[in-house]
Amino acid sequence: MRIFITGGTGFLGQHTLKRLSTTSHTLRCLVRTGSERRLRVNGILTDTPEQPLPDNLEIVPGHVLDADALRAGMKGCDALIHLANVYTMWERTPGEMARINVEGTRLVLQTALELGIAKVVYVSTIAVYGKPRQAVIREETPHGPRQFSAYGRSKAEAERIAWQFYAQGLPLTVLYPGIVLGPGDDKPSGVYIRDFIEGRIPTPIFRRSYETYTAVGDVAEAVVRALELPHTVGQKYLIGKEQLNGMEYARLICQAAGVRMPWMRLPDFIVIAAAYLLTARSAFTHQPPPWGLSVDAAWTLFHGFRYDGSKAERELGLHYTPVLDALRAAVQWYRRFGAR
Repeated sequence: MRIFITGGTGFLGQHTLKRLSTTSHTLRCLVRTGSERRLRVNGILTDTPEQPLPDNLEIVPGHVLDADALRAGMKGCDALIHLANVYTMWERTPGEMARINVEGTRLVLQTALELGIAKVVYVSTIAVYGKPRQAVIREETPHGPRQFSAYGRSKAEAERIAWQFYAQGLPLTVLYPGIVLGPGDDKPSGVYIRDFIEGRIPTPIFRRSYETYTAVGDVAEAVVRALELPHTVGQKYLIGKEQLNGMEYARLICQAAGVRMPWMRLPDFIVIAAAYLLTARSAFTHQPPPWGLSVDAAWTLFHGFRYDGSKAERELGLHYTPVLDALRAAVQWYRRFGAR
């Protein structure tokens, strides 16, 4: 199978490429000019920076908003994996997230439909569900009326567009991971872990709010299985299993890293107030809020999300990695690349 991949230079993208490099598939990865180096420098896709890229991987220069590059790169391919997105809880450049997550998804999937791509796997996020009335989210759960971040809103709109294309005949499968953990994470979840390792976290946050976690390798495996199995077209799969509150999660980070738990304990309203102050500060400094504690991150974590990822176990044959193992792998990588 010849597979066209967007977002291959990102955190999940590199792990997905690594998993696919062990198969007989031919890979064509859309990469923005100057971004190819990301595939070589951090030891995810290649064990050392000096190693060449896998033999079955071809780099296609381009961007998800470049219709000509998408058509040229996707032509002759059998399948599409759409991973490209802007994932942040604080926007340095307002509007960029919507352009990539919404309009980029629209253009990528439209091109796939026009070219008759036989299988499409799109990775969304559990954030699109917002806060439903149902305590534990399942694939069929109706979305809640409110999103808690610009990221969630952009991905919810992109997901709506994706299912519109499915209604027009696009052979689509959509995956919805929660908080993804593992080596190479430079997103808000990774910032939080690194700050714990380096002693910069003064307090565990949202100690009673629950989130659902998954290892990045499990999401990459789910992508490959959703792609290769014929019965997944038209299906949704929530990816993740362990549900932990903020205190339980902090203890696991400390256990994985061999560091002490911060002594301070702050109530949620103080953490949310701090998020507003830090986000206001970022408007002047043009730098992300310390600890990744933006308003969007605070409200997302405060409300939390508990979901049931067992459908992926049953239908994809997925076996979830324990969160502690995912954290240990992440800590090892962070320490190799700069964290103490």
